[in-house]
Amino acid sequence: RVLGTYLRDIVKMNPNNFRIMGPDETASNRLGAVFEATNRTWDAQTIPGDDHLAPDGRVMEVLSEHMCEGWLEGYLLTGRHGLFDCYEAFIHIVDSMFNQHAKWLKTTRTIPWRRPIASLNYLLSSHVWRQDHNGFSHQDPGFIDHVMNKKAEVIRIYLAPDANCLLSVADHCLRSRNYVNVIVAGKQPALNYLSMDDAVAHCTRGLGIWEWASTDEGKDPDVVLACAGDVPTLETLAAADLVRRHLPQLAVRVVNVVDLMRLQPPTEHPHGLKDAEFDEIFTADKPVIFAYHGYPWLIHRLTYRRTNHPNIHVRGYREEGTTTTPFDMVMLNDLDRYHLVMDVIDRVPSLGAKAAAARQEMADQRLRSRQYTRDHGRDIPEVSDWTWPY
Repeated sequence: RVLGTYLRDIVKMNPNNFRIMGPDETASNRLGAVFEATNRTWDAQTIPGDDHLAPDGRVMEVLSEHMCEGWLEGYLLTGRHGLFDCYEAFIHIVDSMFNQHAKWLKTTRTIPWRRPIASLNYLLSSHVWRQDHNGFSHQDPGFIDHVMNKKAEVIRIYLAPDANCLLSVADHCLRSRNYVNVIVAGKQPALNYLSMDDAVAHCTRGLGIWEWASTDEGKDPDVVLACAGDVPTLETLAAADLVRRHLPQLAVRVVNVVDLMRLQPPTEHPHGLKDAEFDEIFTADKPVIFAYHGYPWLIHRLTYRRTNHPNIHVRGYREEGTTTTPFDMVMLNDLDRYHLVMDVIDRVPSLGAKAAAARQEMADQRLRSRQYTRDHGRDIPEVSDWTWPY
């Protein structure tokens, strides 16, 4: 909804050169605020009950991802600007069209008389972790992996942890030229962690240590809790809270990643971190528990040349899902806060048997949470009502 108000204002200020394309999902993806400034493009007759239809509408909707992609690509080639919003699982329908546009962008960079065009911007929402109604068929975060195969000078991928970061990322992407930008963000109400100024600084860095959530106090941590994506960030922060309460002796560092390309070396992507910087943030020898939005192996692919890669353990989507509650979804894929704490206990050498009771408590909490969901059809309140307590 926050991004919807931002897009509404863009439409107001750019009434002739900005459009939103999507397969009948603008309202579903909580971008309905744009209809305060414009309508859906519609040239035929209207009847009572039609919702925001007009010949001069700036939102172009039809239930065909191919047509939406073609519309936007053509619109960008005229020198204008736009955004394609889509359910995450169904953006795969335009995989081959994305391929050709990315190849075209790479090729035209070498043609001196070609002026830059506005970037092709994808907003992927209604994502894998929040399918309370649609279920398994709507759970596929793999478009990110597909995009990663294209040339580094063309592609950018951003996973916003909260609404302010989403605004910062969207502002950056809509101003950019000659890229394909993929923004992934959920549409459901969620916690906000950073002020607007802090969000802009964090997104400009692309990743960073969240000192307010960490307990290492600038020293060498015992473990790093890393995260990328809104739901993984929530579960990581909740896990950091549990570690504080059950294992207060541990020095924990929380790292959030917005720009996935920062994980690569600079030899692979212009946004990549140098090895020394990477080691300073993720350490050279400590366990890293990485909670990731998509398929886990992409993080391994991005970090396999790093010094500490053998100690990076990634949790993400494992093709386990159904129509269920948000927390049950993360439990099905072992991405939940309790499992992340169990991973910490299993991988920090100094804990071992000393943390057996805490590990058992985490396992019991998972069982209680799952049983509550089965009995009541909703998540247990201590999970659904959780907020950062410090």
